[in-house]
Amino acid sequence: MSGIHEESGSGPDPVSLAPLVPSFVTERHPEHGGFRPEYGEYGAPGGPDDPRPRDDAGARDYRAAFRAAQLAMALVTPGGAVLAANTALGTLLGTDSGQLAGTEAAELVDLASDARTWNAYREVLDGRRTKFRCTRRLKHRDGHALWVEVALAPVPDSENVLLSVSDIGDWRELQARLRHLQMHDPVTRLPNRALFFERLSAALETSTYERGGTGRVGLCYLDLDGFKAVNDTLGHRVGDRLLTAVATRLTRCADQSGYGPGGGFLVARLGGDEFALLVEDSTGTEQLCELAQTVLTALQQPFDLAGQRLSVSASIGVVERSAAGTTATGMMQAADTTLYWAKADGKGRWTLFDPERNAHRMTRQALSSTLRPALERGEFVLEYQPLVDLEGGLVRGVEALVRWRHPQFGTLAPNRFIGIAEEDGSIVHLGRWVLRTACRQARQWQKDHPRTEPLFVSVNVAVRQVWDSDLVADVADILEETGLAPELLQLELTESAVMGSAGRPLQALQALSDMGVHIAIDDFGTGYSNLAYLSRLPVSVLKLDGAFVRGFQDEAHANPADETIVEALVQLAHRLGLTVTAECVETAGQAARLRRIGCDTGQGWLYSRPTAPDRIAAMLCERTAS
Repeated sequence: MSGIHEESGSGPDPVSLAPLVPSFVTERHPEHGGFRPEYGEYGAPGGPDDPRPRDDAGARDYRAAFRAAQLAMALVTPGGAVLAANTALGTLLGTDSGQLAGTEAAELVDLASDARTWNAYREVLDGRRTKFRCTRRLKHRDGHALWVEVALAPVPDSENVLLSVSDIGDWRELQARLRHLQMHDPVTRLPNRALFFERLSAALETSTYERGGTGRVGLCYLDLDGFKAVNDTLGHRVGDRLLTAVATRLTRCADQSGYGPGGGFLVARLGGDEFALLVEDSTGTEQLCELAQTVLTALQQPFDLAGQRLSVSASIGVVERSAAGTTATGMMQAADTTLYWAKADGKGRWTLFDPERNAHRMTRQALSSTLRPALERGEFVLEYQPLVDLEGGLVRGVEALVRWRHPQFGTLAPNRFIGIAEEDGSIVHLGRWVLRTACRQARQWQKDHPRTEPLFVSVNVAVRQVWDSDLVADVADILEETGLAPELLQLELTESAVMGSAGRPLQALQALSDMGVHIAIDDFGTGYSNLAYLSRLPVSVLKLDGAFVRGFQDEAHANPADETIVEALVQLAHRLGLTVTAECVETAGQAARLRRIGCDTGQGWLYSRPTAPDRIAAMLCERTAS
């Protein structure tokens, strides 16, 4: 290791003793190249050409100061040879200072080991550079390593250069200790987040795997399940002991996997109860998955902590990929996402990063960030699917289905964004828009076809609309605004949202029913199916889940159980004064069997796919003509 430092003029100058060396020490003898201490640069002291007074005592003092100086120094000729060295330099290098004269300064302090240092050194000797300093690692005569700072600067009024050498071993050791404290966790003694990212970034650099490595990097990102409960119930002291014990087991897992200390493997605590296991030059996902399973198995064993016996589990996100084109930030984002999946999938497990699942997550995130503005920009539209009377074949109503015409992802069905809208609360605004648009359209059909029995419109309502808004007031205002009769509006809520309703939801449903609005239970038969609630809820319609109807598709090998269940549900609904709508009717055979059972209306591709309002208008025209 070595380094070059440009002089900036600030701070202590390692060559500040240069004025102690007078010019007479640096003059060559005109005959044999040696030194004549009694001669100055203007000739013989006191001669006719010497403007300075003769001072032999002062010269002796300068020479004594040079020899006795605590800073190791040497005079170097423009050619790079040592002219004289003081005692401190000899002591520092473990030799007699008198033996250093005539040696090459570059060899003495290792200035020729790299081109940059050598060029800077030569520039000082040639007078093209005023100062330079560098850090070198030398070898003492007794064999131990010696870290020094070397500085060179021209001697004033001389062609020679002063070389000074400072022992910085203690300083470097202090720096190393401070770095260790800075880069390690005080609780577990493991590398901390800063050191982890430093190693990860280094592992992702091309230079680290161009020398025969695999060029791949693996990461297990680990989080303890329920660690907060340990701190809250047993205290932070026990929590710290648990973290230390976990760190020990993780390190043991690394050793058992065949990785020695510093051998391309790093166990780090990133903060809190989060740990990371970095595998440099990994061999593939199988290696990382085996490591993750080893860690889970190790952590499943109970911990004995000063009388406290604890059992914990962990969730692990596993990422393994080529180092080329991967950044530390991207690697950690993938690991964090995968850890979240492991938590969401039930905890106590490891989950491997899935690009397709991540792409879906990224798409979901993009939709979430643009959903509210999309409503303001008018990107949502409604399509309508007919609800057909199974007995007479006439269209009795339509279900309004919202679509998002996304500028990037195309037309999106409700299952792509309704869940997002419910999570961020935008379902209230979206639901109000859907309700107003559907009612306005139903009223417009009624105006355009006055001689035809008006269609009712069915609108889906999320349970959050009941809790987070005044649904009753919204419906009343919209009906008044559009002029649609209440009995021509049907609101659909899922079975899981309606069954067990109490308090505000039940009051809202009752108020809507009293207003004349019909309430339908959507996807009936797949949720709670608590039939006792049917007699107490203000429900007028049951919509059978499509799973029952799909069981009717194979008419040659019909499942009698499906027909029995549907028939029982229809009879029960009729006994309670409810009508029944069957979803997902796709064949005439299904429609015939549902009609025979007594189902009231059908909805599905047999009659029409969700379509634009003008197509529904055309159906009304056909009904009028017939």
